Amino acid sequence: MNLIDSPFLFEYPEHAYFGRVLPKNKIYEHGSPRSAVKQLFVSQVEQIVWQYKLAPETINMSGLPSVPEIQIFSIALKDGALKTEVLQCIDLAIPFPIIFELRFDGKVKPVAAFKRPSETDACKWVISEYFDCDWAATDTPRKPLPMVFDLEALYGHLLLPLMPYPARSGEDLQKRVERMERIRLKQRELERCEARLRKEKQFNRKVGINAELREVKAQLSELKK
Repeated sequence: MNLIDSPFLFEYPEHAYFGRVLPKNKIYEHGSPRSAVKQLFVSQVEQIVWQYKLAPETINMSGLPSVPEIQIFSIALKDGALKTEVLQCIDLAIPFPIIFELRFDGKVKPVAAFKRPSETDACKWVISEYFDCDWAATDTPRKPLPMVFDLEALYGHLLLPLMPYPARSGEDLQKRVERMERIRLKQRELERCEARLRKEKQFNRKVGINAELREVKAQLSELKK
């Protein structure tokens, strides 16, 4: 079988290698997690390694206020499961965009949220929902980083493969993320409608729910285009 490059996994340059184990208590100091989230770190996370630092001095790309650096974190899992509360805690503790690579049982999976400075408080970051893909073998060939001029453009290229639907013409990264989040909300609305339909016994109410269901499906289809 011929191996092909993964569309989700990138080859990071050696001179950007950081390779430092990040103690959980350091994250607690800056992320201020609730006790329940600390317990998730204990039960689900084996080790966190700050794997690469993509910055102007390490990969010769200019940074911007929106993306001054990009960090690559490797998280070894205890049983293959990880709640997003753990990722949110790390994202809140580290004031840079992060691409996570989860690792378990010889497999790897990138996960990331779109992270941007708050428009009302430049010291705070706004974090979207998380995007991921299927697990791949750790020895899957990786593709080289794209040829771009700044870290903001690079960040977009790292995130885009994790999003489930293609970009629209002229759609920038933030707009695409916002559309992905609307799709998720609409999918949850669809699931609620379908659950109501299954439970409903009265015919006339079923007719109304079916009409609502068709409308939600049409809106969802339009969002995915």
